[in-house]
Amino acid sequence: MRSSEERMDAGKVAKLTVAREVPPNGFFLTNGTRDVLLHYSEVVGTIQPGDEVEAFLFHDTEDRLAATMKTPKIRLGEIGLLEVADIHPRFGCFLEMGLGRQLLLPASELPEAKELRPNPGDCVYVRLEHDRQGRMTAKLAGEKELVPLAFRAPDSWKNSWVDAIVYKQLQMGTFVVCDGGVLGFGAIGMIHEKERTRPLRLGEKIQVRVVFVRDDGRVNLSMRQPKQIGREEDAERILSFLRARPGGSMPYSDETPADVIASKFNISKAAFKRALGKLMKEGLITQKGSWTHLAKSDDE
Repeated sequence: MRSSEERMDAGKVAKLTVAREVPPNGFFLTNGTRDVLLHYSEVVGTIQPGDEVEAFLFHDTEDRLAATMKTPKIRLGEIGLLEVADIHPRFGCFLEMGLGRQLLLPASELPEAKELRPNPGDCVYVRLEHDRQGRMTAKLAGEKELVPLAFRAPDSWKNSWVDAIVYKQLQMGTFVVCDGGVLGFGAIGMIHEKERTRPLRLGEKIQVRVVFVRDDGRVNLSMRQPKQIGREEDAERILSFLRARPGGSMPYSDETPADVIASKFNISKAAFKRALGKLMKEGLITQKGSWTHLAKSDDE
């Protein structure tokens, strides 16, 4: 028997001794002072009384400490990237931790705006902790936890597209971890609010363009194409908008406020003006005052 110094805490892996078998339930494991059930369904391989095993401890559905020989994706105090398995409107998100049971990320950890909360299939960076009752719970990992695990982005990333996962949302920008293929962690990056094309959910997987690699190894990112490609796309969007308008005219021009442009076309005013300039140079549109019109063809 092992000494009582081997603590039995949920979320930890403990070396315990198989004390006895109790059909039809399973085996009881002990640290010398306390026993815990290892159900038959949680056994990996073959064991018998007297064996020493490593078991992960958790609370079962009846709030009793139990054991499993299966390997969890995260342990107490660790940072992990876990997939959202299910959503509860009141309690929060349930995360898959590789044991056939799920870990709660409480609603208090999630953004207030529901449209910014994760969907099933999204992945969130979390730290495994205890709640007040000593049960396992997840807490969102922030820069304090992620920065020590991140690596410096190489200069070769500039102007390339990388995969990223959202870990923090602010009005001025969205913070992400860019995939570097290193144990699920990567480089820290930020998408400035002007470089977002839409609101982003916590845990959402996106593709972003590296605009700048900073001296500290972090990256500035954009969801937009480079200006030349973006100008083509923006110009086509404006043309489609005009063609769908009565008379091929719209009350938007160089004089239109930036917030109106952003809400109508989801682009910056600078991008809007570049696209208008391209279309006017090509003779496809004309402007008069605060209005923009499709150019008349010769046979009209």
